[in-house]
Amino acid sequence: MDESECWDGTAVGVTGCERCRALVDSRSRIVDGVGPTDAAVLFVGEAPGANEDEEGEPFVGRSGDVLDDGLRQVGLARADVRITNCVRCRPPENRDPTGDELANCRGYLDREIAAVDPDLVVTLGKVPAEHLLDRSVGVTGEAGDLDAVTVDGDEYPVLVCVHPAATLYDPSQRDTFESTLAVAAEYAGDGGQSTLGEF
Repeated sequence: MDESECWDGTAVGVTGCERCRALVDSRSRIVDGVGPTDAAVLFVGEAPGANEDEEGEPFVGRSGDVLDDGLRQVGLARADVRITNCVRCRPPENRDPTGDELANCRGYLDREIAAVDPDLVVTLGKVPAEHLLDRSVGVTGEAGDLDAVTVDGDEYPVLVCVHPAATLYDPSQRDTFESTLAVAAEYAGDGGQSTLGEF
């Protein structure tokens, strides 16, 4: 199936993709990103889980609650940012997406990044950080660090962040999570030049 046949008529929505047989069989729907299509900050997660597959929106359920609470604490609302995933269909049993599945969906993610043209991309967890940056990432140690990704010839700063669920399993990650969101909020609010001046 040609990628151009999968778009829903917008620059960011996907419909009818059947590239990954296991995901087609596992999903009940394709879960596209949500939020403003001109958001200053774009959060990228791994893949939909059961709640996301059911509701058709990324980061709902417990992880979504943690993300929403963290955003509120730094002065942002969910409606202020865009939230998407590397893979748009739920993997069976909530397993990590395979390399082939990530590759099959990469064009959709790149197109969404280019269309939204965010000032900052925030990766939530190891899989999206490694997928976008194309290198090994120690998320706990690199949380709050900046890197960059080039999409369609444009460079976007990437802020590494722990996954919201990490704070549920390891409360010591909460401060790291919140301090990283504070950097994102600074950037969303005023361009964050004091923090992200090299970009």
